[in-house]
Formats: sequence, C-alpha cells, structure tokens
Amino acid sequence: MKKTLIYIIVAAVLIGLGAYKISSNKKQQETEVKEVAKQVDKINVNVVTATRENINTDYSANGTFIPKQETNQSADISGRVVSVFAKEGSRVGAGQVLATIKRDAIEVDVTQAQNTLQNAIIDNQRYENAYKTGGVTKQQVDNSRLQLKNAQAAVRAQRVKINDTSVRAGISGTINKRMVEPGMVVSPGTPLFEIVNINSLKLSVLVDESQVGRIQIGQQVSINVNALPDETFSGKITFIAPKSDASLNFPVEVEVSNNGQLKAGMYGTALFKTNYGAENQNLLTVPAAAFVNGVSSGQLFIVQNGTAKLTTVKTGKVYGDKVQIISGLNGGEQVITSGQINLENGAKINIVK
Repeated sequence: MKKTLIYIIVAAVLIGLGAYKISSNKKQQETEVKEVAKQVDKINVNVVTATRENINTDYSANGTFIPKQETNQSADISGRVVSVFAKEGSRVGAGQVLATIKRDAIEVDVTQAQNTLQNAIIDNQRYENAYKTGGVTKQQVDNSRLQLKNAQAAVRAQRVKINDTSVRAGISGTINKRMVEPGMVVSPGTPLFEIVNINSLKLSVLVDESQVGRIQIGQQVSINVNALPDETFSGKITFIAPKSDASLNFPVEVEVSNNGQLKAGMYGTALFKTNYGAENQNLLTVPAAAFVNGVSSGQLFIVQNGTAKLTTVKTGKVYGDKVQIISGLNGGEQVITSGQINLENGAKINIVK
C-alpha cells in the first residue's frame, strides 16, 4: 500500500514538472515569435557615415611603350644588292651606308650624260660667239642655251642615281629586322631594314574625357613598368589628341628617356598628378551608390530614429565612386548605401552594417 502511494506521488511530481517545462518553453517561444515579427516589418540596409576627407584625384592609365622614331628603310632604285653591311641588333647612325646596289649600268649612263654635256657646252659657246657677229639668230642661241641646261640636269640626275645605289639609314637607332641579303633584286619602295630608335620611348595611353582637361603638354608624369616593379620612371607629356576615339578616350603620349632598361612593347602605367591643392581638401563625400536613381537625382536616404528619411542634397564633383556634397548634409549622418529600392520615406530599417 505504501509503495503504491509513493508511486502515485512521484508520478504527480513528474507530471507537474513536465507541465511547468512546457509552459516555460511556450512563453519563450512566444517571446521569440514577437521579436521575429518585429524584425519582419524592418528592411535590411547597409550604411556609411558621411565624413570629410582629402580627395586624391591622381589619375592612372595603362599603355605600351613605342619607339620615339621607327622607320622601314627601303630602296630608292631598282637593282641587285651587292653588299649588306648591317645585321639585326646593330646600332647605326643617320646617313650610315647599310647596303649597296649594283651600279655598273648607272655609271655608263653617267658617262653618256657627261659626254652630252661637253658637246652642249661646245655648241653653246659656238652659238654665243656667232651671235655676236650676226652669224646666227637669237632663237638659235636660246635653243643652245636650253640644250646646255638639259644636259646639266641629266648629269645631276645620273649622279643622284649613283648616290641612291648606297642604301643609307634615315635615322639613328638599332636594326630591329633585316629583310635583305646579297644577291636580292630590289625595286623602289622595297623594305630592306626596320630601324627603331629607343634612346627615348613614348608611352601611349588613353585618357578618359573626364580627366583629359586636367592634364597638359609638358606635364611631368610618374611611370611604373610591369616588367621592372622595383623601378620608377619619369616622363613628360608630349602629345594630347585633339579628338577622342569612339569610346570617348583621348590618346596621350608620354616621352621617357631610356636608360637601357626599357624596351618597345613593354607594358606601363602612367600616373597623372591632377590634385589642385585646397580645391580637393576637406570635402564632405558619400558613395555614389547611396543615391536614389543615380547621382543626378540628388536624393538619398539617411537614418533617423530607426527609419529611413529621404533627403535632397546638392552635389559637387564626382571623384571615382565618391560624390562631393555641397549642401543638404552636415557630416556624421548615417547614409544608406543599399536596399533603397525597397525603401520609402519613413520606412523602418534594420542596419546590417
């Protein structure tokens, strides 16, 4: 009998504890549900604080180095190449003979032209003397003078051809490619040598239309070269295109003195200094992503007492992904940078970060 009573008491205690636990869990669940319900009414957003800062407006552009001078030296006359004096990699000076073309036939023409000139000189002298005594007419004298001039011109033309049998370098530089061998028959315009001058190189880059007005001819530019990461080079802007390309970028060339390390075709980055002192100091800025329907709208949301407040501001210049605020904010406001598409003025928000 006693055992039965004990069992009944223990069972009653266990049932009581179970009921208490269930009741306690139910209250906790109700609390959690209420908290979740509160959060469901809020929209998750990211924010940043509107702050004042010094803006770095330096602009960089990538490009490749090209020779300051480059030419394909070609033949000026037809003929067979007799000798070649330069090979690939050779340094040559302007006017240096690189190859010669056979000149035997041209020398014969020169001799004939000189003989014709001698006859013209003799004939002209005879007519000049006869004219003084009335033996010939003025027209005959004029014809003899013309023949003399033509003979003199013919000699000069043949001498030019003789000179053209020597193929000379048009610029000082290095033979990058040789396209001729002794025995080849060439004609005027046939490329024989590719000469490049890399004593100075030009870094050719494209500058965006928003930045081209901030640079000028003669401006010094710092240059980094991918192949030489430990070196910094200095150049000078020598050309700014007066017309943009189809992408509204302007070709710009920066001339760099070569100390022997740079090669044409290397990849480099030009850093254009465009800071103008106080103009870019202590500016109040916010991210461009904060604006509703783009920067031109001048509208953004700020956090006010746990809600989103739509605010109109006056914007200044755009610096990359940052926008200058001239009026409408004082600084220190929490500006919403994401989730604006779901917001309306006064909407409750939950700040994620």
